[in-house]
Amino acid sequence: MNKFILFGLLVSILPYAVFSQSGQPLYTAPLGVQAYTFRKSFPLDVSATLDTIKFMGFTEIEGGGGSMKPSELKKLCEARGISIPSIGVGYEFLNKYPDSVASMAKQMGAGFAMCAWIPHQNGVLTIQDAKKAVDDFNRIGKYLKEQGIIFCYHAHGYEFQPYENGTLLDYIIKNTDPEYVSFEMDIFWIQFGGGDPVELMKKYRDRWKLMHLKDIRKGAKKDLTGLTGPENDVVLGTGEINIPAILKEAKKIGIRHYFIEDESNFVNAQVPQSILYLKSLQEK
Repeated sequence: MNKFILFGLLVSILPYAVFSQSGQPLYTAPLGVQAYTFRKSFPLDVSATLDTIKFMGFTEIEGGGGSMKPSELKKLCEARGISIPSIGVGYEFLNKYPDSVASMAKQMGAGFAMCAWIPHQNGVLTIQDAKKAVDDFNRIGKYLKEQGIIFCYHAHGYEFQPYENGTLLDYIIKNTDPEYVSFEMDIFWIQFGGGDPVELMKKYRDRWKLMHLKDIRKGAKKDLTGLTGPENDVVLGTGEINIPAILKEAKKIGIRHYFIEDESNFVNAQVPQSILYLKSLQEK
């Protein structure tokens, strides 16, 4: 690891290193990270990036290594004690090549394949978009299940367009087959779109299998675009999201894997602080 990165990591965590650990920890799952967090460093040097991920204490990663062969990425991860329980795939690729998605997942040892975006025009998801996604997800999810892979849709906030007595997210969840389609909750985007992460976990309990842990800058302007600037992605526990309440409910419903995702421009400083915040939380 670059000595300057190492120095920055150590400096960034010092203010957080005094948290009390007298009670029972609230967060007890393995530490996972979304590969997009390191989107700037992965293309430059996969091995060095994985060294950084290992140094930070992560033992799980969601995603891939860009153009690197899945089997080679798995070897590099295994050499560092890192597993890949979930991969991310684009909607169009998923539709055209579900067999390739299954193959990639198997080569990396992943039990989940997630899609994080439904194509839509002019920044507005329509009921027609949602209906097409439901049909595609049910078909793809069935195929992937037959291959031993669980398909998850990662909601991105734009699904909170009103529809009938709820939202388009309600429509998507209710009309996808629970046997074939599950969901990943990104708590940042759920709240950004106007949803309540805790209430949605209570409402759709075992439909949620995976979780992205992120926090929103207090006062950030929200909308239904599913898009915002990197300045609004802050260290866990410093923004507006009630992380302890979310983790309590997530534990109740049995979330399988948690991945810190940081879309800021300061991941080497912020991520270690987010980890220490998670480790500081106590059961109440």
